[in-house]
Amino acid sequence: MTIPFEPTVAGVSVNVHLILEYLAFFVAFRYYLYLRRKSSDHLSSSTRLTIILGATLGALAGSRIMGFMENPVFDYSVDGLIHLLNVKTIMGGLFGGLLGVEIAKWKIGEKRSSGDLFTLPIILGIFIGRIGCFLAGTNEFTYGTETSFFAAMDLGDGMLRHPIALYEILYLAIIFIVFTRLAKQDKLESGVLFQWFMLSYFGFRFLIEFIKPNIFYTLGLSSIQWLCIICFVYYRRTFVKLLKYAY
Repeated sequence: MTIPFEPTVAGVSVNVHLILEYLAFFVAFRYYLYLRRKSSDHLSSSTRLTIILGATLGALAGSRIMGFMENPVFDYSVDGLIHLLNVKTIMGGLFGGLLGVEIAKWKIGEKRSSGDLFTLPIILGIFIGRIGCFLAGTNEFTYGTETSFFAAMDLGDGMLRHPIALYEILYLAIIFIVFTRLAKQDKLESGVLFQWFMLSYFGFRFLIEFIKPNIFYTLGLSSIQWLCIICFVYYRRTFVKLLKYAY
């Protein structure tokens, strides 16, 4: 198998990355419904639907904004507009979704935590999506810098690079196992599971950005790294508590 992996079926080139992206949404949502049926959810169905709507709209806006911020170049052509509409990043989607949920909860007067039930489905969804990113090779900006590291791979441009998508797949598999066990603990405060996930994932992405061939920096950091810092500031109290808990 060569990367990018673009099989041809009946004379038609199959976009595996796009298929896995849609599959990620489908499987993650079905898994969420499964977990909700198994749990004693303290939120009503109407409240959950409002939260999901807020998360969807926030994620849509956030993913596009941060996708553009990664490469803030735009030309006023049809191709440029199409590219602008297609750029996206999971980091912006996660943080945008978080803000969308908070706004939705504020509008309906809901103050209880709602993120824990989404945590494992989100991890699973990102895991499936990252498989598609890996198979897309250099067609997606999820590849790393050139390296002589033992895990280096040719991702489609003839150069040995860090397979960042594979690193993330491995990391997501580990935290999925860890968070599955944490979810079974009744002693955890409501909402803390999702907050721990955000801190752990954004912390990982902050570090991994150092081995990505970014071009645009502000004070030596990429737009994704600045978003990670914003996330840590947003969850600063949880981060301090997590450090004390770890200690």
